[in-house]
Amino acid sequence: MARLLVLALLALPLAISARAAEPPPRPSCETQPEHRQFDFWLGEWTVLDGGQPIATSRIEKGASGCLLVENYEQADGFSGKSINFYDPALRRWRQSWADSLGNTSEFKGEFRDNAMRFEGESHRADGRTIARRMTLFDLGNGEVRQYSERSLDGGRTWGPHYDFRYVRKAPR
Repeated sequence: MARLLVLALLALPLAISARAAEPPPRPSCETQPEHRQFDFWLGEWTVLDGGQPIATSRIEKGASGCLLVENYEQADGFSGKSINFYDPALRRWRQSWADSLGNTSEFKGEFRDNAMRFEGESHRADGRTIARRMTLFDLGNGEVRQYSERSLDGGRTWGPHYDFRYVRKAPR
């Protein structure tokens, strides 16, 4: 019995050092408030332009809650997908978009004044680059407004690009 006790006591430092070598558990994105700022956009949506339905959009979480993925489809066959995530190194949100016409967009932004505010640029399949500002407003009534402005002169002047309203299909 004493021999077993001595062996157990000798093994104790090894067990303690093995535990110390393990990295501490990392908090999940679901538990970090900055990763939850864009949750108001989650769900199944009908997208309206000027009050008329033009598309459906499904926004869902991915990668253990670290991504928001948008799946956008218009009735005319146009479709696109965005991947949205909080970048802890930049302390900003990022969005990457690609669509069925070969266009892409990259944005960086922040959640401020109850809205996600992005700035970036779109690269058109024809080679043009368009400066963009895009804001998603949480209207708090099962609706989100997505308003986009564009600049065709490198940001010297801005004009409306589109003004969509996302209406929730069903409660989350």
